[in-house]
Order: sequence, then structure tokens, then C-alpha cells
Amino acid sequence: MLRTCFAAGYRRVEWKCDDLNAPSKKAALRFGFTHEGLFRQHVIVKGRNRDTAWYAMLDQEWSTLSLAYEAWLKADNFDQQGLQKVHLKDFIQLYSA
Repeated sequence: MLRTCFAAGYRRVEWKCDDLNAPSKKAALRFGFTHEGLFRQHVIVKGRNRDTAWYAMLDQEWSTLSLAYEAWLKADNFDQQGLQKVHLKDFIQLYSA
């Protein structure tokens, strides 16, 4: 999806989630998104104020991140049980150095 967005000329992709959704926030960071801020009292959901955490990835970051994604998703990075051998964060570090 990210490759398609950036190939289509989009300059940024955003990830937004409820600030209380710790797994989603962790995933955004794991996938290479950068935390941009918190929209306090963004909307009312089920009778409570929802703060929305915002993350983004920019086209200029994608050139490096795409190399990490390609290495991470290669078949030889997975064992016979389908588990990854090297984590995406390690590939991101490698290609960002």
C-alpha cells in the first residue's frame, strides 16, 4: 500500500489512531512512521473525548524505508514456520545508517 501511494505521487501517508490505542501507536512506529503530534479532544466517541495520535511517512523517507521493507519481506527472511528472522526495525536501522 505504501509503495502504491508514493508511486502515485503522494507526498505523505498519515496514520491516525485513538491515543489510548497503544498497539496501533506501537505499530505506526514499528512500520517507520514518525509521531507528529496529538489532536486533543479531536472528536467525541461513545460519549468521551477522543485524543487522536498522528503519525506520518514522507516521500523523501520512503526511498530509504522501501529498501528496508523489501529486505524484510524477502522469502529468505522467514523460517519454515513463517517467522521473520530479522525484524523490520533492524532493516530500517541498517538502511538509515
